[in-house]
Amino acid sequence: MSTTTTTAGPVSEPGTMNHRQTLEALSGLLLVLFVALVSSTVVSTALPRIIGELNGSQTQYTWVVTATLLTATATTPIWGKLADLFNKKQLIQISIVIFVVGSAIAGISQSAGQLIAARAFQGIGVGGLQALVQVAIAAMIPPRERGRYNGYLGGVMAVATVGGPLLGGLIVDTSWLGWRWCFFVGVPIAIIALVLLQATLRLPTIRRDNVKIDYLGAALIAAGVSVLLIWISFVDGTFAWLSWQTFALVGASVVLLALAVLVESRAAEPVVPLTIVKQRTTALSILGSLAVGMAMFGGAVFLGQYFQIGRGYSPTEAGLLTIPMMAGVLLSSIIAGRMISKSGKLKPYIVTGAVVLVAGFAMLGTIDHATSLVFVGAGMLLVGIGVGMTMQNLVLAVQNTVHLRDIGAASASVAFFRSLGGTIGVSVLGAVLAHRVTGQITHDLAAAGVPAGGSSSGTSALNLNALPDAVQHIVRAAYGDATGHIFLISAAIAVVGVIAALLLRPVTLRTSLDLADTERSISTAAGAIDGVADAEEPAGRK
Repeated sequence: MSTTTTTAGPVSEPGTMNHRQTLEALSGLLLVLFVALVSSTVVSTALPRIIGELNGSQTQYTWVVTATLLTATATTPIWGKLADLFNKKQLIQISIVIFVVGSAIAGISQSAGQLIAARAFQGIGVGGLQALVQVAIAAMIPPRERGRYNGYLGGVMAVATVGGPLLGGLIVDTSWLGWRWCFFVGVPIAIIALVLLQATLRLPTIRRDNVKIDYLGAALIAAGVSVLLIWISFVDGTFAWLSWQTFALVGASVVLLALAVLVESRAAEPVVPLTIVKQRTTALSILGSLAVGMAMFGGAVFLGQYFQIGRGYSPTEAGLLTIPMMAGVLLSSIIAGRMISKSGKLKPYIVTGAVVLVAGFAMLGTIDHATSLVFVGAGMLLVGIGVGMTMQNLVLAVQNTVHLRDIGAASASVAFFRSLGGTIGVSVLGAVLAHRVTGQITHDLAAAGVPAGGSSSGTSALNLNALPDAVQHIVRAAYGDATGHIFLISAAIAVVGVIAALLLRPVTLRTSLDLADTERSISTAAGAIDGVADAEEPAGRK
């Protein structure tokens, strides 16, 4: 349809790809994305059983999820910067290998602490996959057409998120498999993805001289965020809000993040380019992604726990009960993606999705251990629709405003803040849930005349099968009632996403792959108009 304009030097990465070639290349990328998503969703319904058998605590339950999000968050901007400098295909394959090794180590873990460490290593690979799949797609498809392909992304997201919990539930409920296969199951899929990528993905390398990667900035960001999350996890439990530990940890986090901003502002190749982040569209998209990430990850992570611990369903049944949310993601992402490609308009869909997300979490904020499943399903459906209409489109809004040479850093910046939001969301909401559950269980045990420590010494409250029937009922009610409160917090956080969406400038997505092509076309058109005007002016004077 259109020819690709190249400048002197290396050939532009996009090359010339027809629809069939694009779909072939997408097949491997989508499988990679599927592997990354399944790694977290397959564990979601199995995690109560896993932590129960490993005799872990509610804090460790949260950190099994947080550890992956934390390392993924910290490494995402580095992967994005590397994508602007080195071969994207090789980087994706390296990410897959790291992910596979982490999965294998997680599968052989003998304690909750070992599992958390393995998930942290696995998160390094997940961070690469999160950033690099988006970057590779942006390097192949213009923003206007990308909305159409985002529907495929949404479809994979929905299948992985629906299939993952179901698969995890089946694995846990199958005696001859066991929960360890929740981690092993991703290995063959990842190997298939490696082979498929090798055969279908063609992204020539654009090499640059004097390459510098800001490892100091990345280390400071990771350290600052890690210290903050450690404080969130242990405050009000291990130590008080107003204590020397609080002042030390929060103070250290603020200093580290301030130093990170200083380093990034002076670095030759910053991992989070402040010049891009400060642009209005990018800044608002990042703010929206931060809010969506906090609300979505923070809220959705505890749904499996709500259905199993709070309502007494099996892991397989818990997976089935999350289908309404994933159906919402699937339908909204596909329909919105096609409508965006047709009209070129982005803002109306992001605003609508953000509002629907708030409404969904507001509904879930009213649930307890006896709420109708129809009502819970309706709330999850709205949350899914909101996520499907906002998450990928916020990335697309940023990609539409930057040059192709900066697409890796820009895409990774949005993914970084979305993961950061998710990490903080899971930690904060997990801490709130643990605090409320502990207080409620202690109160109800005392009211029932059961000593708080008299169930089974050293037994986790999440290991319900090892608890007496009376204590099981108290624990289930505590978890079921407390979960509604964290969804209400998620709704309040999601309001920030609505504000950011409303402040976005209404733009039409460009049809060219690179911003430079659009600017050149506008300049050429303006020159042609000026030339016509200059040619006609003498005639007008005659």
